[in-house]
Amino acid sequence: MTTAVLREMRWWDIEPVLELEKDLFPEDAWSRGMFWSDLAHARGPQATRRYFVAEDESPDGSRRIIGYGGLAAAGDVADVQTIAVAREHWGTGLGAVLLTELLRAATAFECAEVMLECRVDNVRAQKLYERFGFEPIGFRRGYYQPGNVDALVMRLRDPAASVPEAPSAPSAPSAPSAPSAQGTESNG
Repeated sequence: MTTAVLREMRWWDIEPVLELEKDLFPEDAWSRGMFWSDLAHARGPQATRRYFVAEDESPDGSRRIIGYGGLAAAGDVADVQTIAVAREHWGTGLGAVLLTELLRAATAFECAEVMLECRVDNVRAQKLYERFGFEPIGFRRGYYQPGNVDALVMRLRDPAASVPEAPSAPSAPSAPSAPSAQGTESNG
């Protein structure tokens, strides 16, 4: 059973996020610099990024990052940069919670559509995106390196229509969540 708290990702979250990133994406993990760069554009009146972390709280009150997600906006198009959920929390609905928050961010940025790239072999993530209304629109051959894995490009028109009214963190197992859906490869 997962009880997650979502909050804005901050610079002090980079190290624990990198640990999770390296575990989930050993071949093509984002670098520290990539996270720093995106977070530099996530605050203030000119912000074009939104990043969130999901934490669980143990009985002793300590918290641990169990998932994260990020989105970039440019004009009226947003791009899911990354979504990742710790393996032990797959299937809890946390991926859907993170994606919902990213779509809320796209709506706040007044984006008319949201794009993402997903590894062609990441069927769990593809199913999550399809549940939210994303449609496949093409491929990027050899996009994920060094494994030379193709990316499935997906698009969601009108992200506001795909967002539930009230946010909710998962509290019981539900539909499977994406282990990652790294648009620009979790690594966006």
